[in-house]
Amino acid sequence: ADMTGVLVKTCLLGALALTLLHSGAKAQCDNVVVKNEWQGNYEVDLTTEAPVDIDGLTVELSFSRPVESVEFYAGTATKIDDTHYILNDPSATASAGEELVVTFHVSYTSFMPLVVTETINDVEICDATFTTPTPMENPCAETGMKPYDYSQVLCMSYVFYEAQRSGKLPADQRVTWRGDSALDDGSDVGHDLTGGYYDAGDHVKFGFPMAYTATVLAWGLIDFAEGHEAAGQTEYGRVALKWATDYFLKAHTAKDELYGQVGKGDVDHSYWGRPEIMTMERPSYKIDEAHAGSELAGETAAALAAASIVFKDVDSAYASEMLDVAKELYDFADNFREKYDNSIEDVKAYYQSWSGYGDELCWAALWLARATGDDTYLSRAKGHWEEFDLTSYLASFSWDDKRAGIYSIFWLLTGDTEYSQYLVKFLNYLKTTAPYTPEGLVYLDAWGANRHAANVAFISLWAAKNGFDKEANQEWARSQIGQLLGDNSRYHRSFVVGFGQDPPQRPHHRSSSCPSPPQDCTGALDNPDPSPHVLYGALVGGPAGDGSYTDDRHDYQHNEVACDYNAAFTGALAALVELS
Repeated sequence: ADMTGVLVKTCLLGALALTLLHSGAKAQCDNVVVKNEWQGNYEVDLTTEAPVDIDGLTVELSFSRPVESVEFYAGTATKIDDTHYILNDPSATASAGEELVVTFHVSYTSFMPLVVTETINDVEICDATFTTPTPMENPCAETGMKPYDYSQVLCMSYVFYEAQRSGKLPADQRVTWRGDSALDDGSDVGHDLTGGYYDAGDHVKFGFPMAYTATVLAWGLIDFAEGHEAAGQTEYGRVALKWATDYFLKAHTAKDELYGQVGKGDVDHSYWGRPEIMTMERPSYKIDEAHAGSELAGETAAALAAASIVFKDVDSAYASEMLDVAKELYDFADNFREKYDNSIEDVKAYYQSWSGYGDELCWAALWLARATGDDTYLSRAKGHWEEFDLTSYLASFSWDDKRAGIYSIFWLLTGDTEYSQYLVKFLNYLKTTAPYTPEGLVYLDAWGANRHAANVAFISLWAAKNGFDKEANQEWARSQIGQLLGDNSRYHRSFVVGFGQDPPQRPHHRSSSCPSPPQDCTGALDNPDPSPHVLYGALVGGPAGDGSYTDDRHDYQHNEVACDYNAAFTGALAALVELS
């Protein structure tokens, strides 16, 4: 047959072809293949067998969303309405059964429209309008626990970490709308730096807050083990921790060398899209003897030492490996002293070390002392205590300032009130003179207020379990976690995505804001609708000092999520499960 403009052929579609039928998306006819895609436009081939003998071609198309225009190269495209077009090529001829390739160009605004029905010369070729898959459901069942289902939220918090995973995902990945990503990380320096966690609503891997996250997750698994067991979350906790520690072991590429960041902050933050299709350069940043970083090396040592305790009875070889690396990294941190953000300067705008490295050196030595039972490390921790001013005014426990944790572990290892007096002083400050929102949330920082409240609730619950003003510290911490789960008197809303009453639906988080492929992510940041994917378990930043809060994706100060936001929150939930 002879056709003008419409190809009749048998061919293999090229490597650039992308079939537009994906699980997790509203389905599009699977004979539609992208040839080209750019902002607000795509060009496709529609390939099918001629259903009848053709003498003049008419193709009727319907789309899942409004389109701006359709251009049909071989003939004319007539608009019926915003979602329906007819393509005509009166000169096209073909015999029934011959392959047709119809090429056209679609322009649109906002989200990518899908071709969901096709009719050729009055014969239906495709109808994909009823193949929308079910959205991912919450993997964590309700347990009936009152006043809040701490067990369910604990489970959800670990689900959140699965949404933050970078690298090649395992077969048992519960967050089904995520895929493999950043598989070339480290290729610029000849190392495999895949894995680990994306930091927040972005796709940078910042090693310092990731290490803090791992240390605190491990602490919760160790000291609130009963709560984890009762909630059935021990194994999920270990898996979440190991996703970070596996990465740290990769990042420790030589005795005194540690990669502490992958991805450049401003370049990464200019991209709003899925991590699975990132194309920007992702440079790798390291510390070494010539460019040291004591906070980064010290916190990573603490994380690996704490994790070795978690794994010693279930994988002794892995625990031993982590402990050996922890010792090397602690010595590196102590012997080559330098602020890490002087060596990895890109981090200054994001995770600059404001408190200095004295707390990380002491923190690392304490976790090594706890993990090894070696008094040498306890002696070195005491040396750091004396050398650095670790008892000055303290207002929080965070990725930057570990002193409340130092007071706790020092007391645990020594029983000495020289250390616990500062823990007691800090807890009294929180209950009596710290600032609060009108609704009763302790308000320690304008950025991630919920995170800071969860962090100190964890410290308070740990202190209560260890005999410090048990009733008062338990009740105060319970009230703070209650604020996060719905007790706030103005809104009576949850600040945990996917949980409770009126939870946030628009977290500042790229991948969950993007519709599933083949739709692109254009306009997702500005989309006023709830995110297409529920970021189960994520704790959002929270209210302003006056208690006000708006569920607005643009407002990253109050709606971003982050790995460190959920770290102590997770341990606090396990503690409350124990109490329940």
